[in-house]
Amino acid sequence: MADTKREIERKYESDESGLPDLTGVAGVAAVIDKGVAHLDATYYDTEDERLAAASITLRRRTGGTDAGWHLKLPVATGVRDEIHVPLSDTVPRALTGLVRSRTRDHALLPLVRLRSERDVRHLVDADGILLAEVCVDAVRAERLSTGAQAQWTEIEVELADGRDPVVLRKIDKRLRKTGVRPSAASSKLARALAETGSGPRRRTEPPLVTAGDHVLAYVRAQRDAIVELDPAVRRDEHDSVHRMRVATRRMRSAFRSFGKVLDRSVTDPIGEELKWLAGELGVDRDREVLTERLTAALDDLPRTLLAGPVRTRLRTWTHARRGGSRRRLIAVLDGKRYLELLGALDALVDEPPLRKAAAGDPEKVIGKAVTKDFKKLSARIDEALALPPGHDRDLALHEARKKAKRTRYSAEAAVPTLGERAQDLLKSMKDLQNLLGDHQDSVMTRQALRELARTALAAGESSFTYGVLYGREERRAADDEAALPAAWEAIKEGSAV
Repeated sequence: MADTKREIERKYESDESGLPDLTGVAGVAAVIDKGVAHLDATYYDTEDERLAAASITLRRRTGGTDAGWHLKLPVATGVRDEIHVPLSDTVPRALTGLVRSRTRDHALLPLVRLRSERDVRHLVDADGILLAEVCVDAVRAERLSTGAQAQWTEIEVELADGRDPVVLRKIDKRLRKTGVRPSAASSKLARALAETGSGPRRRTEPPLVTAGDHVLAYVRAQRDAIVELDPAVRRDEHDSVHRMRVATRRMRSAFRSFGKVLDRSVTDPIGEELKWLAGELGVDRDREVLTERLTAALDDLPRTLLAGPVRTRLRTWTHARRGGSRRRLIAVLDGKRYLELLGALDALVDEPPLRKAAAGDPEKVIGKAVTKDFKKLSARIDEALALPPGHDRDLALHEARKKAKRTRYSAEAAVPTLGERAQDLLKSMKDLQNLLGDHQDSVMTRQALRELARTALAAGESSFTYGVLYGREERRAADDEAALPAAWEAIKEGSAV
């Protein structure tokens, strides 16, 4: 069973004089000596140190109060999520899955051993409540492949659960006054790697000169987002599925919009695989959107319009869909097809299939692509508005929504090149996408309501409330359609494309 903790800490260089007096820190009533702990940790990584390059640490540690396997995933500077699994002889499957987007098919091997003598102090307030834990760590590091060794002393300050981070700033101020300085290394492992051999390879961003440079920077950012979001999706973090799905869409959109830059004979097959992944992610995401929309709709209904166990029926429907979709999604992320897709994305950004236009002027090449997308969108909007309300118009508006997304993403990619022009178009496309997206959500919600009503009737329950909600959704879609012509005219008038 894995437990997760948000770790907020700061590290400092230290000589061997120990911990400065912290009793003068505002809000700290006492510094309590908790004794010395002897820690022995072995850090695991691939042979080419893929986890270290991503500032991820995986270790097996004994000693102290939290012996076990620890996986630390970066959240922000000085903030990591620590996932703890009980001790075992081999790396737990609960953790290998969370790093698979990094390790792929490379084995996890013992890389570095760190043995530390940890002098622990608790900083408490006047009520005896723990504010922070401060440790002085005397560290001995050994690189297991070569036997190279290093040793140092550092101070680590970790915020107690639920405490205000301002505590860390106050401690930091006091430590700096005594001559203590922040550590140059982000973690013990990073320092151990640097002092016992070559540290992890960090990617340097190339300058953006040509059209190809700009497009590749955008594509690379989406590849990185997919890889980085993988653990969050596996852990079912809020909005993670949606964000990964958006990254797949942005990349597919870039392949199509900038076909003059990247050879589509290479990118189209990858785009099809991205479409597959987006579809698998969409099973869960669509469920989230429908559930939120239906729950909000029920909350807005007067009690007099609630007939039967509607909320219970919705929960049952949601959980049944969720259980199946979650299991399927994890299986997808563990599957060969997904890993092969990640490999294809790596190959694409490392050896991009550039066409002649890639060497051209970014403003000209990218601007032309954005204009082309906008014209395609315009044709779709006009087509949809020419149709009478109903199924065919719903389909046409859905296609227009797709084109709005593509125009939005190409404008997004163009911001570094076109500046304010692209920024203005990006904002307009977001507004249009929201309007068309609300319309499509209404279409999908009505489909769900029909399904719920049929299930309720089969169980002998009233379908009245589902009918009320259905009618409201019809009216909401009609309002969106009525607002579209004026919104679109405003966009065309204000567009500088």
